[in-house]
Amino acid sequence: MNKESILNALRKVRDPQTGQDLVAVQMIQDLMIEGNHVNFKLVVPSLQMQGKAELNFACIEAIVAEYPQADVNVHFVARTPGSQESTSIVPHIKNIIAVASGKGGVGKSTVAVNLALGLQQLGAKVGIMDADVYGPSIPTMLGLVGQRPKVKDVTGKIKMLPLIAHGMQSISIGNIIEPDQAVVLRGPRLAAVIKQFFNDVLWEPLDFLIVDLPPGTGDVQLTLVQTVPVTGVVLVTTPQEVALADAVKAMHMFQLPQINVPILGVVENMSWFTPEELPNNKYYLFGQGGGKKLAHSSNSVLLGQVPIVQGIREGGDAGVPAVLKTGTIMADAFLNVAKNTLRQIAVRNEMMEPTRIVNMGE
Repeated sequence: MNKESILNALRKVRDPQTGQDLVAVQMIQDLMIEGNHVNFKLVVPSLQMQGKAELNFACIEAIVAEYPQADVNVHFVARTPGSQESTSIVPHIKNIIAVASGKGGVGKSTVAVNLALGLQQLGAKVGIMDADVYGPSIPTMLGLVGQRPKVKDVTGKIKMLPLIAHGMQSISIGNIIEPDQAVVLRGPRLAAVIKQFFNDVLWEPLDFLIVDLPPGTGDVQLTLVQTVPVTGVVLVTTPQEVALADAVKAMHMFQLPQINVPILGVVENMSWFTPEELPNNKYYLFGQGGGKKLAHSSNSVLLGQVPIVQGIREGGDAGVPAVLKTGTIMADAFLNVAKNTLRQIAVRNEMMEPTRIVNMGE
């Protein structure tokens, strides 16, 4: 027996919280081997965690399966409050990006889906969470209507497996309830759904998780920032004043001192109408300048302008988002948004401290 062989055995054991192997999420500390005795510390969020006994037996079984003579002692220790490891319940997701708007009907879900797939085209590992629980549209846009997530036992804890569309992981309440079923939930139940999407979904390691928020500044937004550290927010608006006025309210919510989530930038959707047969013609149906005004107000940047093109609507309805139709006006527009967002995330992570989970009591 040596340390490397013991660690290889422990790589077969999964953390019931994240679904990742214990070595990958750095839960094994102070591994010592003396003769047939194997001792190590297992760092857990809390000594009262659910499934602690199952995790203990899984570690012993993994090692004894390789070395029957081993006498294994697992010492559970709680993470130190405020330590780097305790800042997120999903440490294998590097960046959580919220896509928000002040009002409905501005194409927020369309932007979220195409942003996610655009980041994936740029080489990132991406997932998308449909947090718009009252109007879940991600299943339609990704061609996942009627599909149900499967479940898996991870060291005694049942986890949902995200659905896969276009090579991207996805979860939505629209894939859990019937398509025509009304979602009638009060605040506490809404919060429970959002928390379950983080705690009980077996997300593979991701560079970015895009969270499609419902319109406004309600329970879901607050639950998100109280559950996980949000890297930043992408605001979606249309050029018209009424959309801009509501988007400013969403911006102000994330900029409240007790929330303090950075605004990465603004996507102006429906900037102009361009007929497919006349790609150089622009008709400003909803006015001009709303996106730039919002970017200026939020001290951020305009990540891109997306025109009204019939193919964007058709792609969303067909489950093949516009960014996948390479070489088209609409694909170029969304890929430009993804490139600029990637740049802004890099700048944000270089210049600012990681976002903290919000404690509204502070």
